[in-house]
Amino acid sequence: MKTLQDYIDKLNKLNFKDMFNNDFFLTWEKSDDELEAVFTIADALRFMRENNISTKVFESGLGISLFRDNSTRTRFSFASACNLLGLEVQDLDEGKSQIAHGETVRETANMISFMADVIGIRDDMYIGKDNAYMHEVSDSVKQGNADGILEQRPTLVNLQCDIDHPTQAMADALHLIHEFGGIENLKGKKVAMSWAYSPSYGKPLSVPQGIIGLMTRFGMDVVLAHPEGYEVMPEIEEVAKANAEKSGGSFTRTNSMAEAFKDADVVYPKSWAPFAAMEKRTNLYGEGDMEGIKALEKELLAQNADHKDWCCTEELMKTTKDGKALYLHCLPADINDVSCTDGEVEASVFDRYRNPLYKEASYKPYVIAAMIFLSKFENPQEILKKLEARGTKRIFE
Repeated sequence: MKTLQDYIDKLNKLNFKDMFNNDFFLTWEKSDDELEAVFTIADALRFMRENNISTKVFESGLGISLFRDNSTRTRFSFASACNLLGLEVQDLDEGKSQIAHGETVRETANMISFMADVIGIRDDMYIGKDNAYMHEVSDSVKQGNADGILEQRPTLVNLQCDIDHPTQAMADALHLIHEFGGIENLKGKKVAMSWAYSPSYGKPLSVPQGIIGLMTRFGMDVVLAHPEGYEVMPEIEEVAKANAEKSGGSFTRTNSMAEAFKDADVVYPKSWAPFAAMEKRTNLYGEGDMEGIKALEKELLAQNADHKDWCCTEELMKTTKDGKALYLHCLPADINDVSCTDGEVEASVFDRYRNPLYKEASYKPYVIAAMIFLSKFENPQEILKKLEARGTKRIFE
């Protein structure tokens, strides 16, 4: 039976010192030990909550959330993570701020951060802009702290950008670790990261890129499948190739969903927009060309409609490993005859995996909390011991 000391012992074997007082932008910027430290802290925090041990390490402080795109799971996961650690969440509504009156990124970042310990940002729609914006915010508060304006430097957590969705990919990975009984058991497992049809357009590239950029770290055989013309960022494919070579796994690409699904241990059918189209959309928005945006949307919807056969069906699922591959999705999925007429997945497949999908999503609050925890405490093992020794109950008994 697990004890908190088991997690502490595991942390003692890992080198994650560079995570202290640092941000979390992209998974491939972190070492193997640092990723494992996130998984370990996430599991430790979950263990403590399930055993009615308070994990509040802050008596006050803010977690600032900025969502430039709609969100359910990630928004509430960030709020849950902050609350788990004792922080209060404050949303930054740019429409109600002075940004519209010319307030600079540097000024906004400092003004919201006087008592902030973490800033979580989702900005995922504009190629070449979103991750860069997060870095500008991080650099601004770092300078504010160095200049003595801010008493503390807020940690920045990437809640999804144009390049990666690290909290999602890490939550997916932790789900797989538990499903397969350990991180070491992921080696050799086949993952099919496949495009799937959606009746909407413009879905970010960050989920497929996050999956190929992370799952290749564990020696998995990752296959990226999509119709011609739905390529992801080429530099992220290079990251995946380098990861696979280092880990002993593999990374391949195919234009056949059936080929990707064959003998797969894990399938992840998810729609995304073509990289070239997302680049074009970014430029059109930059030019204020709304007519061009409308024309591009019409073009992309027509392009999608040519590939309605890219759907996760019962027949395809039968071709996976023993017909029992684990089905993953970041949610919400486009479900045939439920949320749309034709979509990413048949209703019977989705319904069969509904509980595992919800379980997959449940890891995200703990992953985000772990990212914050590792940034705020130089010796998280000691903090975990103190929390246990303090013995404060989360729910009064």
